[in-house]
Amino acid sequence: AVVSTQSTGMKKRRNNGRSKCNRGITVTQKCTNCFRLVPKDKAVVKHKIQNLIEAAALDDVKAATVFDEFDIPKLRYKLVYCISCAVHQRIVRVRSSWMRKVRN
Repeated sequence: AVVSTQSTGMKKRRNNGRSKCNRGITVTQKCTNCFRLVPKDKAVVKHKIQNLIEAAALDDVKAATVFDEFDIPKLRYKLVYCISCAVHQRIVRVRSSWMRKVRN
């Protein structure tokens, strides 16, 4: 008799933790924290916007400019995390089995 090595147990998530839909393979991205390769549809993405000029020097820069209205230059980051780093940094929380079914 042939015994299969795969167990047919319960499925933890209905999408297996990915938003791949009907694609076969998705592009991989590097985690910002640990540089692990993560599929693009599984990675946790966080956008961070930061002022280029800190708050202490902002009044001095506004006083020194010739223009009436001065737009503060900003740095925009796209931070990509693997699941383990996102859980460790509390960007994503572990949810119980009944809370995983809530989709919002």
